[in-house]
Amino acid sequence: MWLTSSSIGRKVVMSLTGAFLILFVTFHALMNGVALFWPTAYNEVCLFLGANWYALVGTLILAAGCVLHILYAFWLTIQNRKARGSERYDVNARQPQVEWSSKNMLVLGIVVVAFLVIHLIQFWAKMQLAEICGDEYVTAGGETVPAAAGTWFLQIAFSQPWTLVVYLIGFVALWFHMTHGFWSMLQTVGWNNDTWMRRWKCIGNTWATAVIALFIIEAVVFTVQANRGVYTECPALIEQYANMHAEGESTFTEGACPQADCPRSACEKAECPAQGCPEAGCPKAACGEGCAQANCRQGECVNPDCANPDCVKAEVEEIVTETIND
Repeated sequence: MWLTSSSIGRKVVMSLTGAFLILFVTFHALMNGVALFWPTAYNEVCLFLGANWYALVGTLILAAGCVLHILYAFWLTIQNRKARGSERYDVNARQPQVEWSSKNMLVLGIVVVAFLVIHLIQFWAKMQLAEICGDEYVTAGGETVPAAAGTWFLQIAFSQPWTLVVYLIGFVALWFHMTHGFWSMLQTVGWNNDTWMRRWKCIGNTWATAVIALFIIEAVVFTVQANRGVYTECPALIEQYANMHAEGESTFTEGACPQADCPRSACEKAECPAQGCPEAGCPKAACGEGCAQANCRQGECVNPDCANPDCVKAEVEEIVTETIND
């Protein structure tokens, strides 16, 4: 096949996957920018981009693009080294008009991939991957939090003193990689005349600089906010975490009481089995704080407030607040 059997074909694949990744990086920077001004909206974005089918399809496409880009990068590098043979050792001085990033694209790519792995471990593995595995909640920083609570994971990641340093190194490598890759991509597809190549280089440098500058601003702000404890002490975020608990934990088998260790918020719609609850009374989780000692009559809790969603929601908010303060 032409895309794999020829050098030009492989460069075209590199260009197309590179363009796709540049667009994704731009989107990712803009998405993270929401957290700068509206953290609760950022969590809604994370919830929307969770384990939904469209998000999973997008993730698979993105992963495929990354893998192809990396594989073809190594393939082209090996091919070029074989083609040059020992000639690459004959020139010690830097060749004129050859950018440093152009000569070190593979090294820069390896640094970017290493940074990407760290980023995936800190966020994707604890959020979307956790949801894919069926875990709506994960243990993070000693607390059980919703997998869609992106700001909570910002708190954990950027409260670490080494995170900002690693991210800055990754962003610098990404800037060099993007500035060279942008115009190289266009050169590969034939837009390489003298007039337009200078323009594309200018556009590429401006684009990459704007995106990376936004990433750096976000990393610095997230670090400052995390060390101030904003993402775990903000009342609006605390309320949002509580709502995520209440909404995410209300999926129990209809007509059956949950086990005693289930969170209370998950049970606002739970009913006792037709045969009634045990003599000892309904589990506290099934009926809320006010029903801890309630006995069942004809399959229902005595206290009519047991199924009151507002009461249960208030209890959840109180629990989350007490947990964070502790």
